[in-house]
Amino acid sequence: MDDPRAEYERRLADRRERIAALDRVNLLISNVRLTLAAAGATLLWLAFVSRAVSPAWPIAVGVGFGILAVVHAKQLNRFERAQAAERVYARGLDRLDDRWVGTGRDGAAFTEDHPYADDLDLFGRGSLFERLNTTRTEAGETTLAAWLSAPAARAEVLARQQALDELRPLLDFREDIAVLASESPVGRTGLLARWSRTPPTRFPPALPVLLAGLAAVTIVLAVVIYRDLAPPGLWLPWIALTIGIASIWRRPFHDVLHAIDTPDRDLGLVSELLARLESQRFSSPRLVALHDALLTAGVPPSVRIARLRSLVSWLDSTHNLMFAPIAYILLLRSQLAIAIARWHEAYGPAIAEWLHAIGEAEAFAALATYAYERPDDPFPILTEGGPLFDAEELTHPLLPRAIAVRNDLQLGGDDGPRVIVLSGSNMSGKSTFLRTIGVNVVLALAGAPVAARRLRLSPFVLGATLHIEDSLQAGRSRFYAEILRIRTIVDAARGPLPLLFLLDEILHGTNSYDRRIGADGIVRALVGFGAIGLITTHDLALAELPATPGSKAVNMHFEDRLEQGRMLFDYRLRPGVVEHSNALALMRAVGLEV
Repeated sequence: MDDPRAEYERRLADRRERIAALDRVNLLISNVRLTLAAAGATLLWLAFVSRAVSPAWPIAVGVGFGILAVVHAKQLNRFERAQAAERVYARGLDRLDDRWVGTGRDGAAFTEDHPYADDLDLFGRGSLFERLNTTRTEAGETTLAAWLSAPAARAEVLARQQALDELRPLLDFREDIAVLASESPVGRTGLLARWSRTPPTRFPPALPVLLAGLAAVTIVLAVVIYRDLAPPGLWLPWIALTIGIASIWRRPFHDVLHAIDTPDRDLGLVSELLARLESQRFSSPRLVALHDALLTAGVPPSVRIARLRSLVSWLDSTHNLMFAPIAYILLLRSQLAIAIARWHEAYGPAIAEWLHAIGEAEAFAALATYAYERPDDPFPILTEGGPLFDAEELTHPLLPRAIAVRNDLQLGGDDGPRVIVLSGSNMSGKSTFLRTIGVNVVLALAGAPVAARRLRLSPFVLGATLHIEDSLQAGRSRFYAEILRIRTIVDAARGPLPLLFLLDEILHGTNSYDRRIGADGIVRALVGFGAIGLITTHDLALAELPATPGSKAVNMHFEDRLEQGRMLFDYRLRPGVVEHSNALALMRAVGLEV
């Protein structure tokens, strides 16, 4: 596989050269348009004021100016896409250099009511979501968040792994998806989705024929009156009659046209993305199924949306000052309202599926980009039995590789303990290690590679207490909030999937005696329901838990040392109980006289 940094740098240089070349062409076209505009104005004066030249000259210059305007618009679109591609690889290099924090959408809204998102920093500034998120549409963002928020079934995880393995080297495809999605002003698809879910407006089947007939008669009458074959006095009564007939349905016409007014801004974005998906050929079953699901009655959705875009384009043209009167007397807006309503009725329900496909394509592209940028990270081995978590050289995926420390860990299975009591001094790495385990489980069960040399695990549900806060408004202390969270974790352990629990500083809001008894009861209950996990503690009384019959627990710890007034940590996981505390040393190091 290509070196990600070298490939990104090569592509970034190429896109910048393309931008420079396109900019030169844009400048040339702009100068030519300005020259033609000046020449056209001069020729208009010469043709119609001084009558020195034929009127054909300014007309010819005007046609040339119009053609050049169309060419210029396409050229500007190429220029903007080249700039979007430049941003794709610039951001990729930022991620490789660990400069990504705070530079993208962080999905903070997805943390609401999630049982462990805050504990594992799944969403928010500097989160796993921000690191992974290359999506641009609302559908893509929502899909990626959903994959990180809940573990997938084993078969789905394996299918996603195959899909990511196929997409990982397809940089051109991923670039196209990112560039096309970036063309929406806000990268949203929600307006179109909401429009698709609204009940369609239904008109009488004969109404389109009636309106078309009225418009045809209007055209014929105009020709007849122009040729003096009928008196001009017929014109106004007839126009009044046709408008009066159409006004019977004025309210539903208005509702249809008003409803499509804002969603139509998403049509170009969706159409382009769908066309790119349709043109790509896949081999992995998950992506093949995604591609095949796009077809509606055998017709690609981009073709269906092109029809709707054509209707909306005609609708926009009715606002033109020159064309508006003609459109008004020919009842064009009414006829377009009927056509849009019929499209809505026929294909509105399919829009949700099309947007879902776009969302999944973007989510796959995001995880494939992550996999490409971390070529040494393997896909985990997902076992059918369990519970099991067996990792070699495990580290946190968001830590810079230069400072990340790797550790081995085995929980469950035939040889591993069910519970690890993790002791250690302040800042020694206990909480970070719990997050390391949890975030890698999230990645693994989303179908992504993991930050380890090797990882074998069974499907899990997660439970964590790393981010517990009191609530003044709810009248809850931190201890009360913690035991409520632990109750939900115990309830989750009763479910069909094994639970992996990560309990940080368990019950530290109470006295040592109650804490010892409470922690013992909680661990026994969790192990009794088939759960495995870790608890961290400063209270060495809890280190006696592994000696309790039936706990199936072992002690492990992180160490520190004090050198020249500085606390040093190596973040290496070791067996046994920590033998000293650094609390007093830390207080003295910051100037407290204790």
